Amino acid sequence: MKIAIIGGGIGGLCAAVGLQKRQIEVEVFEAAPTFLPVGAGIGIGSNAMQALMKMGVGEKVYTNGTTLTTQVFQNSSGKILNTIDFSAIKRLYGQENITIQRSDLHSTLLETLVEGTVQYSKKCIDVVSEDTQVTAFFEDGTYVTADLLIAADGIHSPIRQKLIPDSAPRYAGYMCWRGVAENNGGVDEHTSCEIWATSGRFGYAPLKNGQVYWFACVNAHENDTFYHTLGRKEIARLFEKFPAHVADLILDTKPDVILHHDLKDIRPLKKFAYGRIVLLGDAAHATTPNMGQGAGQSIEDALVLSTALAEFTDFKDALQHYENERVARTAKVISLSRQIGWSAQFSSPILAKARDIAFPFIPSKALLWRLKFLFDVKLK
Repeated sequence: MKIAIIGGGIGGLCAAVGLQKRQIEVEVFEAAPTFLPVGAGIGIGSNAMQALMKMGVGEKVYTNGTTLTTQVFQNSSGKILNTIDFSAIKRLYGQENITIQRSDLHSTLLETLVEGTVQYSKKCIDVVSEDTQVTAFFEDGTYVTADLLIAADGIHSPIRQKLIPDSAPRYAGYMCWRGVAENNGGVDEHTSCEIWATSGRFGYAPLKNGQVYWFACVNAHENDTFYHTLGRKEIARLFEKFPAHVADLILDTKPDVILHHDLKDIRPLKKFAYGRIVLLGDAAHATTPNMGQGAGQSIEDALVLSTALAEFTDFKDALQHYENERVARTAKVISLSRQIGWSAQFSSPILAKARDIAFPFIPSKALLWRLKFLFDVKLK
């Protein structure tokens, strides 16, 4: 079997790693002209670490990451509203929750692949699936024919939108800045934190080598030109009533590495496989980042799909197994993440006060139990 993967992001590269481990021929086609070490930090949950370990790259990823033992939730004055004990996840499910630079994860995956697996400057403009083959056409006039095509081309996937015209991304109601700064002393090396207020939400987590990944969210209209043109001083001013180290992190970030995006997801799909085309990662189930599971669910996809393609004689059976394992699970992540974002982004003082009064009375174990379905998973 020959497989073509459209998209060289985390999901596409993980799928290639999993397939090559099982001696399946695969090529990855990436629209960008080269690998660029861009992006901020990301979280890799215990569930995704399980999958990476099974792919044979988990140990190296873990070495480049930072272990998280605690998640803290605060209000803007610094009062702790609740915590989650991440160290319990290790005891229960065998793997840590970590943070890592996105570029470090990307590099690790690239280094694992056979040289020449990834072809750059290959922007896919059309796909045609037939009974015996599937063909992808590229902007440069070339094309590739394969037995199966994996569309891992992100939330704005043209392939998905051709297959499912009403699957355009939906705006969550808030935008986000992201950056990486040096630890100014306000961040514990194994603790991530979210700070909630009616004016916005700020979060941060430690990275390796004394760095900190941070994000800052505010409610806004989609494509809001005011927020999308703010510099770091103006962004810091929005959070000036938060604990002092929040503004310090923003101001200590190089302006050219501050990213800004409107946050979106897609409505859960009922199927991922369409003939000889199968969706993976954000192309299949893009979610808001409120659970830190965007990359994690893509990594799970890659393991389940590559294993199924190796174990089932008929690729149709493999794709059916993939859908059985992934459609309902990823739909739950999309829905729960959207709910969490909705409550964390309250701009109403009444709703926010009610949330902040009630939240401390929820046992930490109950918060962890709510995430049990994520981590208590058997992947192969």
